[in-house]
Order: sequence, then structure tokens, then C-alpha cells
Amino acid sequence: MTRYIDITLTKRGVTCVAELLDDVAPKTCTAVWNALPQGVNAYHAKYARNEIYTLVDAFAEDEPPLENPTITPIPGDIMYFTFAPWQLSPKSHGYGDAGDEAVGKIDLALFYERNNLLLNPDFGFVPGTVFASVVRGLDAMAAASRDMWMRGVEGEVLRYSRHEGPL
Repeated sequence: MTRYIDITLTKRGVTCVAELLDDVAPKTCTAVWNALPQGVNAYHAKYARNEIYTLVDAFAEDEPPLENPTITPIPGDIMYFTFAPWQLSPKSHGYGDAGDEAVGKIDLALFYERNNLLLNPDFGFVPGTVFASVVRGLDAMAAASRDMWMRGVEGEVLRYSRHEGPL
């Protein structure tokens, strides 16, 4: 059975729906599904371009391997990245509110427009797992994401939860 998740920018009141890609990223989909809801402070990417994301403490009992990887996500891709504590040091990246610095972080990201390249100047290409794809509401989420870029992310939460009910 197809599973769906809701992705919400709570302050802006915008939600899109994404289909989990169980056929190409089964371990990642299971790990995320079992850990929902997830989401805290929202961020807009500096380097990857058209990306919004949240950083949560690692939650999988067994960290999923890289599945369905890319470094060039397309609009509607929902991605999972694993970062060691040293990769997101609060002093260098401004993540002082991202939770426990002693544990790894999971970056749950939504890409809303084209021309993305996952390249971090600190350590090179950053492949991630595409585990879901937006099937409804991408235009509204893209407009809200552009608003985050222009007006700031303060007070915004990016929340991932199980979709209830019909599409």
C-alpha cells in the first residue's frame, strides 16, 4: 500500500503531500515512517539553492544506508541526509538551536525548484537519499519557500508527519 506524508511550514500555514518511495528507498522510508512526526526549526539552504530543511537528532535504530542517491535533486524531491556532529558545528554554520551537539543529525529536506547541486565548500559533494516525492501542493510550498529566502526563517518549523485520510 502506498504511504504518504504531510510536510508543513507551520508559521506560513502551508502543507504539501509526498509519496514515500518504498520501492527504491525501503530502509529509509521505514526509518522515517516509524519516527514520525519529526521537525523543528526550518532552514533555507545556502549552497544547494532551492532547498528547505530541518535538522533532527538521529532517530533510526539502524541508520539506513544511502539508497536512491543523488547530488542533483529535482523539484519535489524529499531527501534524507546523515551528518556527524562535527559536520554541523554551531559556530561555523549557526545551528546553535539544532539540539544535542553530541549526536548525529538527520537533515530532512524538500527541494522546490530546479538547478540544485549538493556541494558543500567545507567537504565537497553531499549525496543523499531521495525517499519521497511531492504529489500535491508543490507550487504553494515553493512560494512559501521563496518567502523564507526573502523574509527569513525565524520562528518557522518544518514538520513531517503521516498523512491521514484520502489524497
